[in-house]
Amino acid sequence: MMNKPASKSRTRKPAAAPRDTAGPTPRSYPTVALVLQGGGALGSYQAGVYEALHEAGRLPNWVAGISIGALNAAIIAGNAPAHRVAKLREFWDTICKPPFMPAPLASPQFDDLPWPLPLRHGLSGVAAMRAMFEGQAGFFLPRVPAPPFAPWRAGPVMASWYDTTPLRSTLERLVDFDRVNDPRTIRVSVGAVNVRSGNFEYFDSTRQTLRAEHFMASGALPPGFPAVEIDGEFYWDGGMVSNTPLYQVLLDRPSHDALIFQVDLWSAAGEPPHDLAQVAARSKDIQYSSRTRLVTEYMQREHEHQRLLHEVMALVPESRRGDPAYLRAETRSSGALTNLIHLIYRDKPYEGHYKDFEFSANSMRRHWNSGMDDMRNTLSHPHWLDAPDPAHPFVTHDVHRRGTS
Repeated sequence: MMNKPASKSRTRKPAAAPRDTAGPTPRSYPTVALVLQGGGALGSYQAGVYEALHEAGRLPNWVAGISIGALNAAIIAGNAPAHRVAKLREFWDTICKPPFMPAPLASPQFDDLPWPLPLRHGLSGVAAMRAMFEGQAGFFLPRVPAPPFAPWRAGPVMASWYDTTPLRSTLERLVDFDRVNDPRTIRVSVGAVNVRSGNFEYFDSTRQTLRAEHFMASGALPPGFPAVEIDGEFYWDGGMVSNTPLYQVLLDRPSHDALIFQVDLWSAAGEPPHDLAQVAARSKDIQYSSRTRLVTEYMQREHEHQRLLHEVMALVPESRRGDPAYLRAETRSSGALTNLIHLIYRDKPYEGHYKDFEFSANSMRRHWNSGMDDMRNTLSHPHWLDAPDPAHPFVTHDVHRRGTS
């Protein structure tokens, strides 16, 4: 069940025409949306995707995210187009540093050396272990003493293994929240789960004023991270209910043509596991992929029905268009065309089940470069960005699958 945003939030009118779209937009799409799935340390893949869009002048006018996708959305929406890539770099450089001792071999000069796979796997595991025990600079730090040894420290904002206060400082340093909430710029949407009701809630800059806590709430995955209080309610990571805001974007978008870039960090498809480590990795993939393909297929059928109803209604004589039945049908029809470009991060051979909390600088740069390569490859096929044929109003291009559906 989808709830409306908390009633205490201040309501604002939706933006009429975003103005942050420097450079040409693909074809004549009024809506160009970037939809970012949650996935922790894998989120730098999304930053690479955005950099490739930026260099091609294909800037979105709507960005929606869950968890780490919401944090990337905050950086994108909270900065002028000319500064977004640099701010994304600064954000990821910040949170990929250990808080205490520096990481060995973290310099970019070591990234492309022909390290043996077992060594890379070992270094990746060490980085994940350091994140667990030390935290990450500018992001989260372990609570000392640990919660079982601090019974006096109670309450929703304290019941967690880590303290995310450093993340608030990072967001406030890198994000201009006046720009995030400016109706003349880019629209931004993030999802979280209401701890009390258990319902998914969708926070949108066209409906309420977004603050640092809205983005932090979207990434507050328990029991690692604490619940975040917003207007008297407590929220956890939106990925607990749906790890991608795609369904909500497709449901909530205006009735006009849209180009949507869906960037996933978990793959629903994969090989059966052969040991317990692979079981842990595969189960995460299935859990957090959020059935993106199922959502896409469902919304494709829904849009086809809306388009068919729109075309049938055009056959109704003008004299009957004031009929109550026609007016009800009008609210359920749409002539909009949707082009969905779907990218999915592909695991590196050395990555284990801890890939979502392995924040080493080396892995971050590899993820980032993968995102750039995948989006550059996508943009090298300009016909993929063409508006769909009205006979097939919803088209999906799966970058890592064969063919187009």
